Amino acid sequence: MPAPTLHTSRLTLRPHVLSDMDPFWEFHQSDRASYVGAPKTRTHQWYGLASEVGSWDMMGHGGWGVDTKAGQFVGQVAITQPPHFPEREIGWTLFDGVDGRGYAFEAASAALTWAWGQGFETLVSYIHPDNARSIALATRLGAQHDAQAELPTGETAAETLVYRHSPDTDGSPEAYA
Repeated sequence: MPAPTLHTSRLTLRPHVLSDMDPFWEFHQSDRASYVGAPKTRTHQWYGLASEVGSWDMMGHGGWGVDTKAGQFVGQVAITQPPHFPEREIGWTLFDGVDGRGYAFEAASAALTWAWGQGFETLVSYIHPDNARSIALATRLGAQHDAQAELPTGETAAETLVYRHSPDTDGSPEAYA
């Protein structure tokens, strides 16, 4: 199953396309990627993007490319669970130059609403403790720090915090329908 297309008032969350590769590569080569695992080669970039796409068929969730209504590709929101993640995670990435417009909140809110509609009972966000912007977004989305949650394999509390999202706390009125 390909990623469903979701629409908000300003954004479209859509299946990834091959032309998403270069903007992701540029992102991963920048300081903006300092809190995420960056691919070392374009081949590894391909594997990462292909896993976001293939996860939809294998797991029923994965990554969405995020476009503005004008068609500008501005980042990604994804619900994933690679083998080293003990739980499904919602994560987000915005490219340089589109900060401060609420795009990450809007895209993540749409993804959360979709997840709750699919019957997901909880999602987590794995966030580096120094990533203040992602912590602020997770909190704005209604997530709570869960110090008792299991961490991804090989990670420690010094490098990963877990923020838990639940349908009754995400702030989205659609979650209560």
